Amino acid sequence: MALLPAPIERLINEFSRLPGIGPKTASRLTFYLLRMPEEQAMSLSEALRELKASIVTCQRCFNLSESNPCEICASSMRDGTLLCVVEEPLDVLAIERTGEFKGRYHVLHGAISPVEGILPHNLKISELLGRVEREPIEELILATNPNLEGEATASYIQRQLQGHTLRITRLARGLPMGGDLEYADEMTLTRALQGRGAM
Repeated sequence: MALLPAPIERLINEFSRLPGIGPKTASRLTFYLLRMPEEQAMSLSEALRELKASIVTCQRCFNLSESNPCEICASSMRDGTLLCVVEEPLDVLAIERTGEFKGRYHVLHGAISPVEGILPHNLKISELLGRVEREPIEELILATNPNLEGEATASYIQRQLQGHTLRITRLARGLPMGGDLEYADEMTLTRALQGRGAM
């Protein structure tokens, strides 16, 4: 005989599949939702449905957006000669919060990690190389995370672009080694953008 009704057990299992959510946190979240007023629970449910129905991937930069192309790619106010390469959509958000960067982005959706089975063909690297060929990019800022995987990804991209005339830069080392861009404060990111150097 099951200790919990099947719907409760199912929601606990679904929450447990989320990153950073263990069985205890999943159970707490589930029971919190049970106590929450019905209209609040329905609002959460609608927000999840809308998230999946309304968000698309920009086919130019691969950032998440409500439109394709995204607002950044579509904006004539952005500098098309400056392209910032990041690992995840949250990294775009972190850099945009600084107000310092006025170029465009390319989101790789991960970093090279052979241990986890993530190889260059699993990322948006070939699409990046295509953009370099098609677009008037003069500087490519490699803003991958300052950890082993991010460094490997930046080095791989740099090797793929050998022989191109564009300037390739890397964020300054104001970011801590082993850290993630999404957790960096605006001042640290601003200094890293301002102090970027050639690779």
